[in-house]
Amino acid sequence: MKKCFFFLLIVLGSVLSCKQEAPSAEDAVMQQAQQYYQSLLKGEYDAFLSGIDGADSLPADYREQLMANTCQFVDVQRQQRGGMVSVEAIRAVIDSAATTHADAFLLICFGDSTREEVVVPMVERQGKWLMR
Repeated sequence: MKKCFFFLLIVLGSVLSCKQEAPSAEDAVMQQAQQYYQSLLKGEYDAFLSGIDGADSLPADYREQLMANTCQFVDVQRQQRGGMVSVEAIRAVIDSAATTHADAFLLICFGDSTREEVVVPMVERQGKWLMR
């Protein structure tokens, strides 16, 4: 009987330890903002632009301008600071009055060993966090 009880406790403990909690809203904001900025590191500028609220309805010529500006920004950072080498999500703050609005705080590390904290305003649309 003791063996069965002990076995049951082990099985129950392992099941409970495998249970994953859903990420908090703050975690979701941080992860999404970090993912958008990491796409810049990978040279996936279209993925970065797709993370902007309303990007799917932008006129083609305006989207091309945004793409050119994004490429230019990354190039300037490469020339002046050795480029972005990593992006780390620090924290997120969700607006208490408008829970679909948040600010994500990211730490960007550059090739010349400088670091910069940026605030990324975010908005939730249909369950997905996008940059404002």
